[in-house]
Amino acid sequence: MIILLFLLVTSAATTLGAPGGMASRPQMGWNSWNTFKANINQSIVETTAKALVDTGLAAAGYKYLIMDEGWQADERATDGRQEFNSTRFPSGGSALVSHIHDMGLKVGIYSDSGIFTCGFAPGSWGYEDLDAQTYADWGIDYLKYDNCGGFHAGTHTQQERFQTMSNALRNTGRDIFYSLCQWGHQFPWYWADQVGAGSYRMSGDIHASFAQDKAGVCPTAYCLNTGYAGVSVLTMIRKMREISPFQEKGRMSWADMDMLEVGVGNVMSEVEEQTHFSFWAALKSPLIIGADVTKIREESLRVLLNQDMIAISQDQRGEAVKYLPELSTEV
Repeated sequence: MIILLFLLVTSAATTLGAPGGMASRPQMGWNSWNTFKANINQSIVETTAKALVDTGLAAAGYKYLIMDEGWQADERATDGRQEFNSTRFPSGGSALVSHIHDMGLKVGIYSDSGIFTCGFAPGSWGYEDLDAQTYADWGIDYLKYDNCGGFHAGTHTQQERFQTMSNALRNTGRDIFYSLCQWGHQFPWYWADQVGAGSYRMSGDIHASFAQDKAGVCPTAYCLNTGYAGVSVLTMIRKMREISPFQEKGRMSWADMDMLEVGVGNVMSEVEEQTHFSFWAALKSPLIIGADVTKIREESLRVLLNQDMIAISQDQRGEAVKYLPELSTEV
């Protein structure tokens, strides 16, 4: 039996305004990676947008539709700009974004702080100003910024690389939410807010298991191999015992426990999914759906639409629950 007790405090404090790229509340939305990996296309994006609206998820607060790895062409255009893969996204950037905006949603996109992305598409290292302006020209509202190719920019720290893109986004004049995906490397809970990030990944990638980690996963927040993928829901919660004190009113940069596995593969029980969602909400993690919402089972949809837990996630206090070790037991 495992009992992890966190203290929840609520209040009617005033919500703080947030500068561009940052957030007074954890963001909510959908991301393509958990279900589709890099195999996304225009049809998937458009049908997902419709499903977010039709299921009531958009009305519940899941406003961002984020296209992860897979949207890009293999090479930059002749003018140096990133561009959509014309086979998978025949409408291109502006038309697709406009269509999604017309449905009342906001649009997110993916790039990397190195010379290439995790899937070896062109990264933004050295092109930050051009790429940020391209996203703004398309009407993009959200950037997930990864760290795979970043290791090849070896003379610059993560803080420098992420700050460069932050500056570029700010200089466009468009309000673009800035989400760091650096897997907890260099302990970003100490500095992500200083580089203008609205959220930061605090661990390696999650996978659809409540309690079973894959090999190599670090069980705590403070270790050097934080980037190993295959972290279970329970281990992610355990890591937050050390990080939740940083989730407090006024920081406006949220520890991202990775995308929700609710409804992904239908491998967790309903109680496990409820527990998963409740901790993500109470710990002020972004609530980013990873399931195929065009096919999601009713039980999982009910979890994602739970108004009480969404209210806790989005409350005005903006402070996460705190771990109480003296009242917690793991057997």
